[in-house]
Amino acid sequence: MAKTPETASTRLIYGFHAVSAKLRHAPDAVLEIHLSADRKDARAKKFIAQAEAAGVRILHSEGDKLDALVGTRRHQGVVAKVDATRRDIKLADVLDSLEENALILVLDGVQDPHNLGACLRVADAAGAHAVVAPKDRAVGLNATAVKVASGAADTVPYITVTNLARALREMQDAGVWVIGAAGEAEKSLHDVDQKGPVAWVLGAEGDGLRRLTRETCDELARIPMHGSVESLNVSVASGICLFEARRQRQ
Repeated sequence: MAKTPETASTRLIYGFHAVSAKLRHAPDAVLEIHLSADRKDARAKKFIAQAEAAGVRILHSEGDKLDALVGTRRHQGVVAKVDATRRDIKLADVLDSLEENALILVLDGVQDPHNLGACLRVADAAGAHAVVAPKDRAVGLNATAVKVASGAADTVPYITVTNLARALREMQDAGVWVIGAAGEAEKSLHDVDQKGPVAWVLGAEGDGLRRLTRETCDELARIPMHGSVESLNVSVASGICLFEARRQRQ
């Protein structure tokens, strides 16, 4: 069975957590579910009941067919085709709807879907209101990213923008303090006041922030490093920055 390509109107998500989250938050967006014929355990039975309650068609398939469908064996025996045409969320929509000070994660040039998925998961855990990324020079929200996010792709708004520097200025105009994470910065993230509206901007591991992104930030801050490594994975760094903001606000 040849791998089914994702189209502009549909995409594939896989794994029990990601598909179950989609069924809970947006059941109408789940078009069909492919479930391994070998899964007859209690978890699969509970999942089938959830899908049937949502009125979603279940197709039983062999494991190797699911492997070919998504190009990986890490699907846990469940793959869903979902509607990808839902209305794009705009940055202004998020900023206008907040009932507390903004906490936003901005990713500049992250191209690994595993890193994006992990960042979404961290953002969800920290209660971030959105994850913002450029449309170009960055990975999209593909099946791998959704799988790694473990449901967070459907709970944290993922906003793609044509011009990242312009989006940062839009946040600044709305009163959001934009902080760029940079290893060479003089100030530690613990010394930055994050009790007000904040957007943390992080670049890809190795490359860091692009020049224009760096120049647009209100200030730069570093994560104190006490060992021999010079940098952290972007998802780890994101968690440190976001949870420091939460710590200060408590």
